[in-house]
Amino acid sequence: MSTYIHFTEEQRQRAAAVDLEEFLRFRGEKLIPSGREKRLAKDHSVTVRGNEWYDHAEERGGHAVSFVQRFYNLSYPEAVTMLLGGEVGTIYPSAAERVVEPPKPFVLPPVHSDMRRVYAYLVKHRNIDRSVVAHFARERLLYEDAKYHNAVFVGTDEEGVPRHAHKRSTNSYGKAFRLNVEGCNPRYSFHHMGTDESLYVFEAPIDMLSYITLHPEDWQGHSYVACCGTSIQPVAKMLERMPQIHTVLLCLDNDEAGHLANQRMMAQLEADYTVERLVPENKDWNDDLTTVREQKCEVNTLCQSFG
Repeated sequence: MSTYIHFTEEQRQRAAAVDLEEFLRFRGEKLIPSGREKRLAKDHSVTVRGNEWYDHAEERGGHAVSFVQRFYNLSYPEAVTMLLGGEVGTIYPSAAERVVEPPKPFVLPPVHSDMRRVYAYLVKHRNIDRSVVAHFARERLLYEDAKYHNAVFVGTDEEGVPRHAHKRSTNSYGKAFRLNVEGCNPRYSFHHMGTDESLYVFEAPIDMLSYITLHPEDWQGHSYVACCGTSIQPVAKMLERMPQIHTVLLCLDNDEAGHLANQRMMAQLEADYTVERLVPENKDWNDDLTTVREQKCEVNTLCQSFG
């Protein structure tokens, strides 16, 4: 016979009001800044802010209790008990009352006069082919911002109007900075529209450029999209815009978040499309590209020593 656990209304409200950012940090979960929210490192499609969460891949969310139920696979009484500190005797702080703020308009960061730092970072540090970088720069889909010298990857709508921008720091050492510009539309992330029936799907713009560098044969004929996370929204928009697409190739990271996102996307797409998964040998496609370049350098060094 199961035991009924009674919670007072005050306890229920207190559990639902727990600040998820503090709760997750206490449990050792890594969070990534994403505008006003924080994104889960384990699952980039999930964001938290205060006591609220949202899964952008499944388009559903809620408050602290439903988050703990869903992501820790607990019953309602177990989730409330955990949030009230019953597991470790800790009282988690309540989130500050959220003030409804008007959405900020999407504005691209100011453009720098040149792209020297972006070229140096992408070509020399990330090993991406210069011609690939130059293509997206010419299309005004990649540039260097004026203030911080970040690489800015731009996504446009059907009219060619910028609707999305993803910033990536160009420092070769230290902590990396990755952030979607506030107010952007997640459906129009960084992409390339080709002419054939294949769509290649990536988590990050650098993964997309790395794959093109590794597989340059007729690359402009294919279509590519970088989700800037693991949400299926950019994929759905590309498929809507390109009815000729029949095959979707999921090129997500070779880690837990990538595996979970692959399962979700495949389940949502396989009824209408041929869906395949391409898995990098290392964590991601840039790691694979770097490995290939290092191996070539080693071979060249050996050839020179015996030459």
